[in-house]
Amino acid sequence: MGAPDAGDTAWMLASSALVLLMTPGLAFFYGGMVRAKNVLNMIMMSVSAMGVVTVLWVLYGFSMAFGNDKGNLVGDPGQYFGLKTLFGGSYLAATDPASPAAIPLAGTLPATVFVAFQLMFAIITVALISGAVADRLKFTSWLVFSALWITIVYFPIAHWVFAFDGITGEHGGWIANRLKAIDFAGGTAVHINAGAAGLVLALVLGKRAGWPKTAFRPHNLPFVMLGAALLWFGWYGFNAGSATASNGIAGATFLTTTIATGTAMLAWLLVEQFRDGKPTSLGAASGIVAGLVAITPSCSSVNVVGALAIGAAAGALCALAVGLKFKLGFDDSLDVVGVHLVGGIVGTLMVGLVAAPEAPAAVKGLFYGGGLEQLKLQAVGAGAVLLWSLIGTAIIAYAIKFTIGLRASEEDESMGLDESDHAETAYDFASLGASSVLGRKEA
Repeated sequence: MGAPDAGDTAWMLASSALVLLMTPGLAFFYGGMVRAKNVLNMIMMSVSAMGVVTVLWVLYGFSMAFGNDKGNLVGDPGQYFGLKTLFGGSYLAATDPASPAAIPLAGTLPATVFVAFQLMFAIITVALISGAVADRLKFTSWLVFSALWITIVYFPIAHWVFAFDGITGEHGGWIANRLKAIDFAGGTAVHINAGAAGLVLALVLGKRAGWPKTAFRPHNLPFVMLGAALLWFGWYGFNAGSATASNGIAGATFLTTTIATGTAMLAWLLVEQFRDGKPTSLGAASGIVAGLVAITPSCSSVNVVGALAIGAAAGALCALAVGLKFKLGFDDSLDVVGVHLVGGIVGTLMVGLVAAPEAPAAVKGLFYGGGLEQLKLQAVGAGAVLLWSLIGTAIIAYAIKFTIGLRASEEDESMGLDESDHAETAYDFASLGASSVLGRKEA
C-alpha cells in the first residue's frame, strides 16, 4: 500500500491506451491484406481477442503471469484470482497532508494500472497469430483456440519474461530473474511466441484452396498503410511504456524504436528494389512492422548505431524470409512467421551483439567487448519460448481439430468467411454497381 507517482501513472495510463490501439491497428493491417470476402472475418479475429483475453486475464491470467513463481513454470493462479487484493485502500489523498493516498502498488504505479498495461500485451499477442490462418479458420474454433492458447502458452511465458522479483510477487519468472536474458518489451513473449504459434497453426490447418498457384492479393492497401501507421503510433506505448515510468529509459527507448523502424522500412524497400525492381506500399508497411518487432526486445540495450543495425538487419532479413513459405510449402497467409518470428529472433539475438554499455540496460554485447555471454543468454531465452510455444500450440490445435474442427468447409471458404461465419459483407458491390450505372445514365 502506498501513494503512486502521478507522472508515472499518467504516462502508463496513456501507454496502456496506446497498446490497446495497436489491436484495431493490426485489424486494419491484416484486414487490408486479405480478399474482400474475408475482411470482416479478419478484423473480427483481432477484435474478438479484446474480449476473450480481457475476461480470462482478470479472472486468473494476471495471477498466472505475475503471481509468486510456482516451480519455474507459472505464477500462483489463486494469488490474484479475480484481481483480489488489488482494489481497495484510500484512492485519494485526504485534505490532511498527513493522510496521503494509500492503494496497492506495482512499483510506483497503482496495481490496477499495471494490470491494464500488461493486459494489452496479452490481447495483441493472440491477435497477431490470426494472420497466419487467414481465409480458412472457423471463427468459433478461433475463439476456443484463443482461450486455450492464452491460458496454456502465453500466461506461463509472460511469467517467465515479464514477472520481475518484487513487483507483484516475491519471486518472478526464471528468464527475467535467473537467466537474465534481456527482453525489454516482448520480443520473445509476444513476437517469437505468436510467430511460432502461427507457424504450427498454419501447418495443422493446411493450405488455402488454390495456394500457392492462385494470387491472393491485398484487397485494400490503404487499410494496410493505415494499420501500419496505427501500429507504429501505438508501439510507443508498447516499448517506451515498458519503462513503467516517465523517465529517461522511456525517452531512450522511444528514440531507438523510431530509429530502427524507419531504417527497417528503408531496408525492406531496398530489397524489393533489387529483387523485384519496384518498391511497394505493402513492402513499406511490412518493413515498418518488421522494425518495430525487432527493436522491441532490444530498445533499452542499444544506442543509435545498434538501433540502425537492428533495423537494417530486420528489414532485409524479414523481406527475404517472407518468401520461405513458398520454398518450404507452408501457407502463412499474412507473413506472421516471416515478420514476427524472424524479426523477434533477430532483435532478441542481436542484443548479444550490439548492446551498448551507455544504453539504459548497461550491458556490453560482443561488439562492445562483452564476449559471447549475453548472446548465449539471449539464445536460451528465445529457444525456451520458441519450444514451449511450438509444443503447446500443436497440442491445442490438434485437440480442436479432432473435436469441433478447425477449418471452414470448402463451400464456406469459397463463399468467404464474412458471409459464412458472420452473415455480413464488408462491401455492397451490388449497390455500388447500381450507383455507377445510374451515374452514367444521368451523365
